[in-house]
Amino acid sequence: MRKNSIKRINLGAASPSRRNFLKKTSAAAVAMAASPLAFAGSGSAGGGSSEKTIGIQIGAASFYDEGVDKVLDIVQTKGAINTIFLTTFCYDRGLNGRQMPGHPFPDHGPAQSDEKFYHGGNYATPHAKYYTHTAIKGDKMKAPDYGNSDILQKVIPAARKRGIKIFASVLDSFDYPDDVRKNISSYMEVDLAGNKGQAMCFYKPDVKEFWKAVVTDLTSSYDLDGILFFNERNGPLTNTIGANFDVGFHASRITCFCDDHKRAAAARNIDFERVKEGYRRLDKLVQQSLKDVRPTDGYYVEFQRLILSYPELVAYHQIFDHGKHEILKDVRDAVKAVNSKLQVGFHIEHENSFNPFFRATRDYEDLASRADFLKIVAYNNAGGERYASFIRTIGSTMFRDVPLEELMRFNNHLLNYGNEPSLEQLPEAGLSADYVYRETRRAIDGTKGKCRVLTGIDMNIPIKKTSRFASPDDTYKATQAAMKAGGDGVILSRKYSEMMLGNLEAAGRAIREGLKA
Repeated sequence: MRKNSIKRINLGAASPSRRNFLKKTSAAAVAMAASPLAFAGSGSAGGGSSEKTIGIQIGAASFYDEGVDKVLDIVQTKGAINTIFLTTFCYDRGLNGRQMPGHPFPDHGPAQSDEKFYHGGNYATPHAKYYTHTAIKGDKMKAPDYGNSDILQKVIPAARKRGIKIFASVLDSFDYPDDVRKNISSYMEVDLAGNKGQAMCFYKPDVKEFWKAVVTDLTSSYDLDGILFFNERNGPLTNTIGANFDVGFHASRITCFCDDHKRAAAARNIDFERVKEGYRRLDKLVQQSLKDVRPTDGYYVEFQRLILSYPELVAYHQIFDHGKHEILKDVRDAVKAVNSKLQVGFHIEHENSFNPFFRATRDYEDLASRADFLKIVAYNNAGGERYASFIRTIGSTMFRDVPLEELMRFNNHLLNYGNEPSLEQLPEAGLSADYVYRETRRAIDGTKGKCRVLTGIDMNIPIKKTSRFASPDDTYKATQAAMKAGGDGVILSRKYSEMMLGNLEAAGRAIREGLKA
């Protein structure tokens, strides 16, 4: 039970008859009884379609472990799914593989870790002709986990028989295995000390061409409905001050300071040496803050003083964001060049939900001009733990003079949050369904109808043992809130291999009720 009284919105709706899901032809009747594919929604109408997207993210492992038809049966009948976002290119375990190591297994699939053979990469088949314009070759990224098997070849035909749409999910990673990192070392970011970073640099021409090659290959070689592109990297300023929920405080590791970034800075008349000097000074302030060494004028004043003395800090951070957003535009342009009817969406990371510094760099209307749809993350159960972590993190640096509970209340006002739990209760309580509603509405209003808005729903995302694990009722209320908000659909997240079937069924119930209302 929650320890505090949290404001709730009345989102109740009557349960529909399954007859509403049947089509005239007997061949489609089974699929339509489980999936609301033919329903017309009343969403924001961006992207030229009023059909609600009821999606779920699934990694290759689930189809190999449980069988394609079995997985599709489950997600249709329980979750009312009409769209699969199939993790196709990915090294990150958040979207890929079986359950995260060290966390309880769900009630389906093998209760055994894949740590001994998990690698990641491209689970489809890279075709060399699409990589001629980049030195980074696709065959070097082929996932070895299941040999030469091709996940798209396995899933697409079965999905089409059921009227299910298929999007290939592609993730720009920052945790490449050692063998892959060795092959792409020339394209990795560079930190302040000149060491290689964890991810590929946006400004390197071969990296830009590589991402275009990946999505061109996928959309040219397979019968897809589009691409969902993930990129969850933060820039140097927010990372240095800890304006994040899972970052360390080491500016010496902040990226990127390679020659390509230096040229990008020069093109904008930004003094590269002052950039580095400013970040070193900022890192020193952060390290002193963590040791409780208070500057004479306080932590925030000293931080603001550095920003005013070194405007290059902000200007350089904006270079990072510009490079990131140009990759998004490149991906969309490449897919549209293959087929203008294909849809391209971008995953908007959770940071955007509770971090005002990050939020200021993500203008929904601008992002809408680059995409057909946006997947906005509104993970309310994992969000409690993450939001509390963000407050404690930022409260240990630039806002160290502010009591944490007061800091959180202040941040709630900045974010237009409603009646959420206290900082102490937050990890165990999670964020409310009202939070899901408000974040969905914010995205709808922000995009101004220029693209579709899909809400990412928290489905048993692994959390700490002391944090809230979503019950079916939690999932029902969160999904219900997203549907009530009036967006263009939902994406059940993060991946099927960590979801409990009771939660999936609860989401499906809320979806069917929402479509009927």
